Amino acid sequence: MNWGSPIAVIAIIAVCYGGWLISTWIRAKHGYPVEGEFGGMVHKGSGPDTDRKIELLASENGRLKDQVLRLEERIAVLERIVTDKAARLSDEIENLR
Repeated sequence: MNWGSPIAVIAIIAVCYGGWLISTWIRAKHGYPVEGEFGGMVHKGSGPDTDRKIELLASENGRLKDQVLRLEERIAVLERIVTDKAARLSDEIENLR
């Protein structure tokens, strides 16, 4: 194939365009900013609604962290109760021998 022929030039342009399309699709799919119409960057989900959603998610995240901490404390207490009972039970068995 002659690299100076119109077919080779069109093939190179098509490959470059296809690569740009795939790259843009992947970036948009994963939430990365992509180029807008006039060269500016367009971010996924920018606006007042998005800011409100972020605030709600942040507050819910804090609430859930507190709940997890409380549950971890309760589990620690339950583990202590179970292990204390096992120690007392083994002591009682030894006393019966």
